[in-house]
Amino acid sequence: MSKDGELGISVVIIDNQYVVHAGIEAWVAGNEPPIKIVGNFAHPAEFMALQAAQKMPVDVVVLALEHEGRGPDFGGLRLLCRAGHRVVGYSHLVSDEVILTALDAGAVNYVGKSEDGKHLREAICAARSGVTYRPPRMAEALRRVELVGRPRLTRREREVLSAWLRTDNKDEVAKLLYIEPSTVATHVQRARAKYAAVGRAAPTKTLLIARAIEDGLIDVDDL
Repeated sequence: MSKDGELGISVVIIDNQYVVHAGIEAWVAGNEPPIKIVGNFAHPAEFMALQAAQKMPVDVVVLALEHEGRGPDFGGLRLLCRAGHRVVGYSHLVSDEVILTALDAGAVNYVGKSEDGKHLREAICAARSGVTYRPPRMAEALRRVELVGRPRLTRREREVLSAWLRTDNKDEVAKLLYIEPSTVATHVQRARAKYAAVGRAAPTKTLLIARAIEDGLIDVDDL
């Protein structure tokens, strides 16, 4: 990865509308620290395939969640985050649910395409440096998080719950995450308690799967 004071911030843009790529490049030009666009891709899979073949030095990935009129691609977002990339969501989709689900999936920031370009620049810089920056629409969604019935699961609880819902038993999850089966059970119990606390009880695995799909923690195709 680059250092802010030397080579600047290396950024990859993933958006199937190439006019967006040009617009972002124009917005970030001539700023400090310098931001360099090192790759333009239409889909997450296209970028990940190139990364597998030849590692690109990438500090931040700017990802459009919607592709060709389809709904938000949370699966692609999770793929990028699990690979260790710092992802800034950048989209026309700015409902609270989409923003919160993107953050739960691992995005470090979220900017609406209708927001001023300065917010995207600040989000990119914050993602690279690890500091907190909340663009207006994301900040608004976070303020209302408790009003939309979403439990405030920790990152580890989300990780364990997601893995457990994709597998047959807690022993498999324990091996996958290098923890004890009892720890898996504890995290699942805490998740159930938090869902119950916001009025969305999930006493069975089937109901817990339904809640996780509703909140974008897993995709139907993952099951």
